[in-house]
Amino acid sequence: MGQMAPVVSRIDDPLKLRDLLGRAANLARRHELTSVVVGMAAPEGDLVFPEMLDFVESALRVDDVVFRMTRERAVLLLADVDAARAREVVERLLSDFRARFAVAREPELRLGYFEVGPGSGDLTVKDVLPALFCPEQAN
Repeated sequence: MGQMAPVVSRIDDPLKLRDLLGRAANLARRHELTSVVVGMAAPEGDLVFPEMLDFVESALRVDDVVFRMTRERAVLLLADVDAARAREVVERLLSDFRARFAVAREPELRLGYFEVGPGSGDLTVKDVLPALFCPEQAN
């Protein structure tokens, strides 16, 4: 019997995260469009999360972006939506995933939202990541 290939998880270049935040700030500043940065985190070793993230990425609009931090953490940029609409989009996508794919265990996701609107100014990774992944530490 042949060996199984190791599971390879695609991790994005850290510069892409800065570009993602720059894009959100640019949309707010130049076009007065609100966007939302969404943090998605699963427990370490979760086998469902990478599959779910692939599904979410395939269902997003062309203007939206996924940044994969680790196998269990990702950041999404949802352009031209406010926080309420971003929550609706994420919940719909997660519901669609659950409906289409039978999983033995429901993914234990933690979600964080950071709205970037007109007047937000420049964003740094240090400003945004605590709000997405450590809400109790965010301002």
